[in-house]
Amino acid sequence: MARTASNYRCSDCGWTTLKWVGRCGDCQAWGTVGEAAAPPAVRVAPLQLAAGSAARPITDVNTQPSPRWPSGIKEFDRVLGGGIVPGAAILLSGEPGVGKSTLLLEVASRAAAAGAKVLYVSAEESVSQVRLRAERTGALHPSLYLASETDLATILGQIDEVGPSLVIVDSVQTVSSGLTEGLAGGPAQVREVAATLIRVAKDKALPVLLVGHVTKDGNIAGPRLLEHLVDVVCQFEGDRATALRFVRALKNRFGPTDEVGCFEMTGDGIAEVPDPSGLFMSRGDTPVSGTCVTIAMEGRRALPVEVQALIVSSGAPQPRRVVNGVDSSRVAMLLAVLEKRARVKFSDCDVYVSTVGGIRVTEPGADLAIALALMSASRDIAFPGTLAAVGEISLAGEIRPATSGKQRAAEAGRLGFTTLVDSGSKLLGHAVSRAFAEAGKGTHDASIPDF
Repeated sequence: MARTASNYRCSDCGWTTLKWVGRCGDCQAWGTVGEAAAPPAVRVAPLQLAAGSAARPITDVNTQPSPRWPSGIKEFDRVLGGGIVPGAAILLSGEPGVGKSTLLLEVASRAAAAGAKVLYVSAEESVSQVRLRAERTGALHPSLYLASETDLATILGQIDEVGPSLVIVDSVQTVSSGLTEGLAGGPAQVREVAATLIRVAKDKALPVLLVGHVTKDGNIAGPRLLEHLVDVVCQFEGDRATALRFVRALKNRFGPTDEVGCFEMTGDGIAEVPDPSGLFMSRGDTPVSGTCVTIAMEGRRALPVEVQALIVSSGAPQPRRVVNGVDSSRVAMLLAVLEKRARVKFSDCDVYVSTVGGIRVTEPGADLAIALALMSASRDIAFPGTLAAVGEISLAGEIRPATSGKQRAAEAGRLGFTTLVDSGSKLLGHAVSRAFAEAGKGTHDASIPDF
C-alpha cells in the first residue's frame, strides 16, 4: 500500500515541513513543531445534468455522415477522406522547405475562389512575404485574409473580426499564450495553443489547419498530446533533391489512413499529380540490363516503380554496397539469398541498387524485382519492357505473395505489362528462369538450380 505523507507544522507561525525538526525554520522557536492533521479528502459532487444531455443508447444516436466541403485539391481531399469536415482540427507536419506553407496557401486560395472566407495566420513570415509567395503561385484572392501574429489572444480576435470559414495557422510551435509560462514551442505553450484553437474550432464548427514542425528524428515537435488532440495528422514527405511530394495521413477520425496524395513542386507552386504512373520509370525505348519494374503499393494506390542495379568487379577487401530508395538491409539479405540459393557470387563485386524518380520502396513486395535486377546486371541480360515482378523472397528462396495482389495485377495490365512474375513461380530459380526466357534467352537457364 502507498505510504501516506504527513506534514509537520509550527504552532506559532504555521511553518510546515515534511519531517519533524526540533526547531522551527521560520520563527526559530524550539519545541513548537508537531504533526499536523491530514487535510480532509475533497470529493467531487455530482453535477445536475441539463435537459437533453443525458446519455442515450447507441442505437438512438443520429448516424448522418459529417458534411464535407472540397478543398479544391483532389489529392489533398483523397488523403482527408473526401474533403474537410467542419470543426475539424488538421495538423500538417513535415521537414523545413518541403512545401507545407505552399500547399496550405494553395488550399486557402482554392477555398477563397470557391466563395469561402479564409484567414491565413502566419507566425513565421510577414504579411508582405506571404503576399509575394501568393503572387508567384497565383494564389491572390480578395476573400483570402492575411495576418502575421504570434499571440494567441490576438489570433482569436482576428477570428472574431474576420468571421472566416477556414483558418490556417502557420505554425502552432511559433504561437504563444500569455496565460501559460514558457517560451513559444515549449510543451506547455504548444498544449495551451492547440487546445484553445481546437476548442474554438469545435464551438464554431470552424475547420482549423495547423502547421507543425518536426524534430531531427522526423517526429512532430512538442508534446505527444498534440497528435491526440487534433482530428487528422498528415505528414508531408519528399526529398528536396526531387520535385515529387507525398502527403499521407497518420491519423484520421473521418476517413482511412492508408491514402496517399501525390504532388509535384514547380516554379509556380505545387501541382497535384493524379496519375503518377510514369514518374518512377525510365523512358528509354531500348531495354537495359540491370532494370526490373515492380508494382508497389503507396497506401491504396498501386504505382509502377523501376528498380535499377549495377554490378562492378572490385578488388577491395570489402566491396561497396550503395542503395538509394530501397532498404539496405533487405538488399543485403537478397544478395545472401542469391549467392546461397542461385549460386551467383556477389562477394567480390560492388553492388549499386536504386529506384527511379526518388521514390522510396520499403515493402517486401519489391524483393523479387530487386533480385531480378541484380541477376540481370550480373548476366548483362536485359528484360523486356513488358515484364514486371512482384513478390517477397524468404531466406529459403521461396517467393511469397504480396498484399493486394489483385490490385497490383490490374494496374500492371492497365499499364501494358503482359508478363507478371509473382508468387506463381513458387521458387526463386523458377522466377529467374522465366524472366530470362522472356528476354529471349531460352526457356531455362541450366546454371540456375531449381532449388
